[in-house]
Amino acid sequence: MSKDNENTGEYTMETTSEVGTVKIADDVVATIAGLAATEIEGVASMQGNLTNEIVGKLGVRNLSKGVKIELMAGMVHVELSVVMKYGFSIPKTCRAIQDRVKTAIENMTGLKVENVNIRIVGVDTEKTK
Repeated sequence: MSKDNENTGEYTMETTSEVGTVKIADDVVATIAGLAATEIEGVASMQGNLTNEIVGKLGVRNLSKGVKIELMAGMVHVELSVVMKYGFSIPKTCRAIQDRVKTAIENMTGLKVENVNIRIVGVDTEKTK
């Protein structure tokens, strides 16, 4: 696996098939990671940057919000910014997020995940009905 070009944001998967090549955009990997993380009980939301927040207010859902993907030496490094729900164990929830994200990326893309780093950026204290 190799990074095509620093500006393209795509990863080319090396294949033994003569049919062609497969390119995966880094936004696709980020979306997979974001969806996998939000499936875990105890995760309230993902926290993005100011641009993502403005786009979200306009009604456009960004599934890669709060996710940073980096490919180095054929290994994927994932950084997540997560808002937790109040009352859930942070260590247990984070371990579940790490396992789910790693498994989802590796199963869906064939890329190897070296690490999944999580930054807790807030706690949602609103009661659910």
